[in-house]
Amino acid sequence: MAQMIAYCGLICTDCEAYIATQANDLAALERMAARAREEFDMPDASAETAMCDGCLADSHRLCGYCHQCTVRACALDRGLINCAHCDDYGCEQLEVFWQMAPQARSTLDEIRAGLVS
Repeated sequence: MAQMIAYCGLICTDCEAYIATQANDLAALERMAARAREEFDMPDASAETAMCDGCLADSHRLCGYCHQCTVRACALDRGLINCAHCDDYGCEQLEVFWQMAPQARSTLDEIRAGLVS
């Protein structure tokens, strides 16, 4: 399976929500929802809200934060494949996000390095 790289640089196809959704593993999705209810004070989390087809999918199934992600919204508005293709690469939104997910920066840096200017 080809990797799906989110706008921010996370690899959707490596995410447990994506993997469980694609496998139709409702038990795994419910375990994720239970963890979200407990660890992140998300009382409405359920197996259904944990389902995700990946950030780039046309599906309405996007888990958790994807619906309100400002990085994703910006990239969609700009019509980008991912943020590595943006003229404003390394913007403040990405810098803040990368503090929580430095591996995402490495992924996008690698893609950007391969782009032809």
